[in-house]
Amino acid sequence: MLHWLRTRFSRVAPAAAPALPTPDRAVYVVGDLHGRADLLERILEHIDGDIGQAGVQNPHLVFVGDYVDRGPDSAAVLDRLHGLTQEFPDNVTCLMGNHDRMLLDFLADPVVRGPRWLRAGAHDTLRSFGLPAGVLPRSPGPETLIELAALLQSTLTVARQRWLSSLPLSWSSGNLWVVHAAADPQHPMEDQTPRTLLWGHPEFETRPRRDGIWVAHGHNPVKVPGFRDGRIATDTGAWQTGRLTACAIRPDGSHRFLQT
Repeated sequence: MLHWLRTRFSRVAPAAAPALPTPDRAVYVVGDLHGRADLLERILEHIDGDIGQAGVQNPHLVFVGDYVDRGPDSAAVLDRLHGLTQEFPDNVTCLMGNHDRMLLDFLADPVVRGPRWLRAGAHDTLRSFGLPAGVLPRSPGPETLIELAALLQSTLTVARQRWLSSLPLSWSSGNLWVVHAAADPQHPMEDQTPRTLLWGHPEFETRPRRDGIWVAHGHNPVKVPGFRDGRIATDTGAWQTGRLTACAIRPDGSHRFLQT
């Protein structure tokens, strides 16, 4: 009898993801900014209008990371977001993205980490801080990289650098999790590695989760924001397309995409 029960229940398929994410309160998940301070202000206006129109109480804004590189105003984006988190610590969360991580890695080890960051769009970030990125050689030597890191270090305020270094890799409410890039669908969210959360996972978009968790994310640009199969894609390549996307998610599972 016990053997039959064990056999029967061992064959029961794991539960599929629920039809809808159900955060504890209204959440606005904002996609990758990449130095577009102008679009940040516009999406904040859209969010403010949606909050007023829907009569939302105590909303939470979550930015998925990648605040620097590629766009022209990385320094202004960091200043604005840092200010928002200081003014509304219980209502605004900024996650770390892989480009933000590359900036910090460059400051810690400019010779080893610098070349990769420069290939990823660092020139635009450096220019936004008033540094001479335009005169850098194609392959800067160690001395140049060290000097550049020191200049950037002196330009970043201590408070802003500490804030950037302390950004979390995930945020959750109810069965909704927000990360920058992806999550390994075969592991609990609490057991995800920093590399997966920041850089992605090969099975994230093809293998469904079986624990009822929905994952909102950025990192991989899409033409149309997505909301299906336990995943919410918010990166619409704002730095290049001019379309910055936010997903408004209500406690009842309903959602609405806002876009600049």
